[in-house]
Amino acid sequence: MTEKNTSHEMPFEKCIPPEAREHLRAARKEVRQGFEALFPPEFIEHRRKARKEVLLAWRSMIDHAIQRMENADH
Repeated sequence: MTEKNTSHEMPFEKCIPPEAREHLRAARKEVRQGFEALFPPEFIEHRRKARKEVLLAWRSMIDHAIQRMENADH
């Protein structure tokens, strides 16, 4: 069985140089700040809620697929 990743561990972390990871983190922070400066807070909140709904939809589809697999085994 594979080891479980911690919350901050990424699967390709050892392949990406530390300097590149730092630049990627800084870029992510700047992009996020750019979105927050460009759009009103209501848009940011709506976008967050929409992302959550998409994730819940995927969860529902995965749960349904698992249930179908379990029913097929019986």
